[in-house]
Amino acid sequence: EQASTGSPSGSSSRVAGWPAASFSFSGSGFAPARTRRPPRFVPSFAMGFHLLSCFEIISGVPRPKTKTELLDAAEAQYAKLDSLIEGMSSDDQHTNFDPSITQIGKEAHWARDKNLRDVLAHLHEWQRMLLGFVDANRQGQPRPFLPFPHTWRTTPTLNQEIWTQYQGPELGAIRENLADSHTAVVALIGEFTNEELFTKAHFPWTGTTSLGSYCVSAPSSHYEWAIKKLRAFTRKP
Repeated sequence: EQASTGSPSGSSSRVAGWPAASFSFSGSGFAPARTRRPPRFVPSFAMGFHLLSCFEIISGVPRPKTKTELLDAAEAQYAKLDSLIEGMSSDDQHTNFDPSITQIGKEAHWARDKNLRDVLAHLHEWQRMLLGFVDANRQGQPRPFLPFPHTWRTTPTLNQEIWTQYQGPELGAIRENLADSHTAVVALIGEFTNEELFTKAHFPWTGTTSLGSYCVSAPSSHYEWAIKKLRAFTRKP
């Protein structure tokens, strides 16, 4: 994720500094297709991100291969996530998950995220990282996807830092910020052509993978990850 531009603070107010990129992209998330190690500062998405075909593994839905499919998937999964949240009681939205949730899987995120706010903050911060990564490189300012000194091998540590960063803001502020970053990511995708999104190494700063791989992971695949967690919570005994 990006280097933090300042820890969010406050309670019901929106997290300051939005759309500046901080060290976003969280969770033992998702990863685009396996690729060779890209050149120099650009880390390989396949190294630590187990986003790899998370879209397929969790939902059984094929990974988007066109701009239209990418936009449709982002909007559909966001709507599904929002509907799931709206179906939760106010108590479930604002209280910690049942402790049994932490035993579901071995991945660090099961024990890390304690409530709905933590899950949504994770999504938002990784989207901020995508936005900052693309914006900086388009302006000729070379920047890796992850903030220094992190690598894909240290994403669990990075994600824990993100978790700590967002312990101040309340759920309402996080939901607003996620809505904003989702809108920004969809708008960003809309600025590129199919060729720019899905041709590997079209941009030198994406290494040997494609920009579309990053854009599949940050919104739609990451939403599917969050939906899985929240469904596990809502099915608690």
